[in-house]
Amino acid sequence: MKRDAEAAALPLPVRSGLPLIELAGVTKSFRRGDVETEVLHGIDLRIEPGEFVAIMGASGSGKSTLMNILGCLDRPSSGTYRFLGEDVAGLDRDELARLRRETFGFVFQSYNLIGGATARENVEIPAVYSGMPPAERHARALELLAALGLGDRSDHRPSQLSGGQQQRVSIARALMNGGRVILADEPTGALDSKSGAEVMRLLRKLSDDGHTVILITHEREVAAQAQRIIEIRDGLVVADPGPHPRPGPEPDFAPHVDRTSPLSDVVEATRTALRALRANLFRSILTLLGIVIGVAAVIAMLAIGDGARQDVIDRISAMGTNLLTVRPGSPNLRGRDEAATLTVEDVQAIAALPNVLAAVPEQGATVTVRFGNVDHRTSATATGADYPLARGWDLAHGSFFNAADETSHAAVAVLGQTVAETLFGRADPLGEYVLVNNILFQVIGVMRPQGATPWGQDQDDVIFVPFSTGSLRLTGQRHLRNATIAVEDVARIDDTQAEVHALLLARHGIEDFRIRNMASIIETATETQRTMTILLGSVGAISLLVGGIGVMNIMLVSVTERTREIGIRMATGARTRNILQQFLIEALVVTALGGLIGVAIGLGATAAVEAFGTPVLFSVYPVALAFGCAFATGLIFGLLPARKAAKLDPVVALATE
Repeated sequence: MKRDAEAAALPLPVRSGLPLIELAGVTKSFRRGDVETEVLHGIDLRIEPGEFVAIMGASGSGKSTLMNILGCLDRPSSGTYRFLGEDVAGLDRDELARLRRETFGFVFQSYNLIGGATARENVEIPAVYSGMPPAERHARALELLAALGLGDRSDHRPSQLSGGQQQRVSIARALMNGGRVILADEPTGALDSKSGAEVMRLLRKLSDDGHTVILITHEREVAAQAQRIIEIRDGLVVADPGPHPRPGPEPDFAPHVDRTSPLSDVVEATRTALRALRANLFRSILTLLGIVIGVAAVIAMLAIGDGARQDVIDRISAMGTNLLTVRPGSPNLRGRDEAATLTVEDVQAIAALPNVLAAVPEQGATVTVRFGNVDHRTSATATGADYPLARGWDLAHGSFFNAADETSHAAVAVLGQTVAETLFGRADPLGEYVLVNNILFQVIGVMRPQGATPWGQDQDDVIFVPFSTGSLRLTGQRHLRNATIAVEDVARIDDTQAEVHALLLARHGIEDFRIRNMASIIETATETQRTMTILLGSVGAISLLVGGIGVMNIMLVSVTERTREIGIRMATGARTRNILQQFLIEALVVTALGGLIGVAIGLGATAAVEAFGTPVLFSVYPVALAFGCAFATGLIFGLLPARKAAKLDPVVALATE
């Protein structure tokens, strides 16, 4: 029956009369395809606390398989394994990890040290997973290394140590959390005779100190140094003199109290992840690249799209957001009658409606304006005195014509900024006379610059004259090009539009006019630009998605390359969540770092684009969106490799080359 990992008080307390390890009828089979091979055939074994046991056998006899089962790296196919009377079959993955972490210490033939970590960091691994504070575990690791003659080699990596020194590091690691049971698998197999003798001396000392030492070897002279020799052949125990209990009470091997917490696990996983990324710096940079490009593209594309949208809105808004424009004609009318349906009397009637701030007629013509020897081809607009109020367009100099000027057909003109600069340069045009189609007009004002329309028309290239004067002396027509209506309350603009429609329909008898609502135009333009922004952002999002897939691929490769490291960590007590956190945090660190770099590059690229005159709009939203997406990408695409790593079988992972 499985127990909760937190409630499991492993290692179990010593109970009087109970053996430390007891195996009954243990078998182990391996399956390859449809073929199943039984390696252990019903092993019965009993080991008492404090024994120095050598399990000896030739290669292929099953001794390493037996060691993996004893060390809880593997499970038997059948039979019973009891540790201090507790059936190990009832423990889940994390409870087995805790048993390995707090009770067993492994010494492997190939040392199984993590290449990118120093000797001290390798020794500390079991304490990391038991929650020992950093300062305490640093001190204990240095103490153990000093006791084993490696005090001056604590900062050396495995590649900088001899075989004997590496094996002593693995022994120190086995003792880090107490090491009640030392499992040594061919500890002298890869060493020269001198180093091998030194390692055996250390194992004998550990036995003398009360540790239970289980030695796996195929050499009789090595096995002879143990108190008890168990011979195994073809998966069966063929010789066993029986338990040799240690006289007296067993020394206290109370392990370090497990003080792990979710926060400490995350901190340690982050440190491990950063160390792994540093060890594979070039690959980490390549992994970052996809995220950097994706984030930078999202930020730049959204900023440019939002800038274009805001620019269009600003230009339309400059023309007035509270305007209704009435134009003559309808889809049912064609030819000359289409342009002759709107009159100045219609405009006067509209001006009397509620919520109408101003209503002005507009009539246009292309004219030639001359001052001195300078001619300029421009457009003339004949309109009413309320035009600046209706359009929200102020004057830069002088004044606009008034109602009296309209009544008296005064030959006065107000110039747009472009016309004024073309004809007069820097000189003051007020009071001067210009010829408009050979008709003399006095300049009484200059309009404030407006700039271009969203469709590129220069609004300042225009001259304004009273409607009565323009109709009589410039166009010779009474019908209007359009009427502009400014409303007081924009919230009621739709109601006013309906009233204007009803009024004109009543006056004309048919719908021979069209009404355009500037608020609706802005809304439509905004929606169109928003669609374009989303489209641009999608391009960047696709880049981010590709970067995320790259992260997943690189992390899968990393898991494959570091399978043995995962096995080492599991053998020294890493829980499932520790491995999951380590690789997930690696992916998150990569994407978060890539996100930050991408944000910087995206903002820089956007600023460069703005410097060349393209409108952009900086806001927190695209930055937060891009970085959030990058972080989510790391979480989503890092989960699969992390889960794959966390679900590896420790014994299979350790056997990976």
